[in-house]
Amino acid sequence: MLFTRPIKNEIKLPGKQEEVVDWKYTTCGYCSTGCSIEVGVNKKGEGIKARGVGDADVNQGKLCLKGIFEHELFTSAGRGTVPLMRDKIFEDYKETTWDAAFDKTAAEIERIQQQYGRDSFAIVSTGQILTEEFYTLGKLARGVIGTNNYDGNTTLCMASAVSGYKRSFGSDGPPGCYDDFSHTDCLMAFGSNLPEQHPVIYWRLKQALEKKKFPLIVVDPRVTMFAQFADMHLPITPGTDVVLLNSLAHVILDEGLEDRAYMEAHTSNIEAFEKLVEKYNPVMAAKQCGIDEDTIRNVARLYAKADAAMSIWTMGINQSTHGSDGVVGINSLNLITGNIGKKGGTSLSITGQCNAMGTREWSSCSGLPGYRALEKEQDREDIAKFWGIDPEFFPKKRGLFQTDIFPAIETGQIKGLWIIATNPMTSMPNTARIRKTFENLEFCVVQDSYRDVETTEYAHVYFPAGLWAEKEGCMTNTERRVNFISNVLPPHAESKPDLWIFNQMAKRFANGNKIEFPESASAVFDEMRELSKGRFLDISGMSHEKIEKNRGLQWPMKEEAEQGSARLYEDGVFNYPDKRAKLIPLDFIDNNEVPDEKYPFWLNSGRVVEHFHTRTRTGKIGNLNKFSPTPYMEMNSDAAAELGITHMSYVRLASRRGDAVVLVQLTQRVPRNMVFIPFHFHECVNRLSLGLLDPHSRQPAFKQCAVRIEMVSKQEAAAITNKSNRAF
Repeated sequence: MLFTRPIKNEIKLPGKQEEVVDWKYTTCGYCSTGCSIEVGVNKKGEGIKARGVGDADVNQGKLCLKGIFEHELFTSAGRGTVPLMRDKIFEDYKETTWDAAFDKTAAEIERIQQQYGRDSFAIVSTGQILTEEFYTLGKLARGVIGTNNYDGNTTLCMASAVSGYKRSFGSDGPPGCYDDFSHTDCLMAFGSNLPEQHPVIYWRLKQALEKKKFPLIVVDPRVTMFAQFADMHLPITPGTDVVLLNSLAHVILDEGLEDRAYMEAHTSNIEAFEKLVEKYNPVMAAKQCGIDEDTIRNVARLYAKADAAMSIWTMGINQSTHGSDGVVGINSLNLITGNIGKKGGTSLSITGQCNAMGTREWSSCSGLPGYRALEKEQDREDIAKFWGIDPEFFPKKRGLFQTDIFPAIETGQIKGLWIIATNPMTSMPNTARIRKTFENLEFCVVQDSYRDVETTEYAHVYFPAGLWAEKEGCMTNTERRVNFISNVLPPHAESKPDLWIFNQMAKRFANGNKIEFPESASAVFDEMRELSKGRFLDISGMSHEKIEKNRGLQWPMKEEAEQGSARLYEDGVFNYPDKRAKLIPLDFIDNNEVPDEKYPFWLNSGRVVEHFHTRTRTGKIGNLNKFSPTPYMEMNSDAAAELGITHMSYVRLASRRGDAVVLVQLTQRVPRNMVFIPFHFHECVNRLSLGLLDPHSRQPAFKQCAVRIEMVSKQEAAAITNKSNRAF
């Protein structure tokens, strides 16, 4: 379904309409846009409608298709109802009490840690719980359980953005905001398909373009909806973004188009950077990245000559073996043109999950809360004192990333695992390998709103958790805006808020009785405010009441401030000791898996507007799933004709790791040597994907691998069709 315009207010459905007796304010729990919504509750206390909030800065009354039907999640199928336990995987689960489930889990964690060491038990979290819950989980993982192997599934989507920001600017944190669309004079989007990924952000961009026309450039291997709407589309060879970015910098510096005054005042490592990009002349670069030399020169001039220019990106950059370098390259492009810290000039990563920013800021996955580092003694001492424990309890450096935790299970370093609101059996690359990995665990506990997530089949204990607005707290969106989620409905059946679960688990450990674990989200937020004072991500001027009243507030917001700060680095001061941003020379190392005679097609993946991630939620909502119910791939019509493949037939895709049968849609949106699959259909794309990791961020390269296409029999195609029709 081509859905390009967010819907205003609630949809009027045919038939008798129930009466809403109360509208409850909350924030959408899907992507990172951060739309303010209201859920309509009837006299029975049921959520029956949703609408956008008109005075909210982010969405101004608009919602996309997913937000409009988000209230249906409260009654969606597959929800967990009671805690479950069993002794061995693949045996039948038995219903149990919360206390029994907590006692069993705590005992197993202690047994494993005593037998194999503290780091033999790992925790993998999410980007989809509330920030107060992230902070509490971090307190539990770092200060109570004490494992250093603790990370979030945001490694799969945002780790390269985090790594790139830290390398360039000395800290994580997107420097720009949505309002920059209204002030920019040129926008370049890398690997981003906003109309389908983030429709409301795209509406904000369209709104800005209606008021002031500026060039829109989209860099993407596929002719996405965004590319169709752009002034210029650059169909880049997959995985070669660093080459293009180096070549753009080459032209800008070679022709004297850079902002030399800004560079000399606010950046370091200028000479080394200039020397590196010298060799990336457009003639050479064109052969590697597939963009002709004249286009490279024209884009470089257009970007550098604009009074203000901005770059945005999503997974097309991040999910690559060069993802972190790609982000650094975008940052450097904006540093040499003076486009950081000013209206309309920014490097803005468009985050995927609703609260991926919350986990980056407060979960302690990569360090300690509030962007503190385990490697810094003062940070360890400050948090230990605040929590009331010995600083020596903390490790001196970060442990394993999520993508390294699973290989550590294979090698026996990790024996136990706690999975929270994520589903590695569907989201990790190379599904067959992950399945065997889970079988090596001595103990696994899964905490999720849905009982029917695939990873639960490999667990010994299941904790049913409350959904999104069955809880209360905050989330942070793409532009650092903290917004409020009110408790619209109580948790389903015997499921519980994640905050309650973490607090109850803490009571089972020695340090859990030393550290205070507040029961209310507002009390947790007060701790976070205190820990943020004077820091880069200062939220000390916020409260739940102020956040809801203002429909969200951006950090930093100091204690005495009335409003938050729209942009970072406006003073040109960065988070390195010398206060300068780094221009980092990046040589391109071509380690991509590329098409060859045996596997002649690129496999690309991305999002469609109807679905979110692996469809755990959207696949259960009729008005979303019916428009995109089955796995399919886009294939070039001319390439298909050469192989005798017809529209709406089934084929088998095979890579060096696995195979999958998919429906074929013929189109000219993909080049002859490429196919595209929406990544929501994990039963296809993650059986094929490579999963080679970025060396800096440890994020998998979901976007680049090679496949071949095989014909399937009519009988096999019929079996696949019947299976798809029964799926939901």
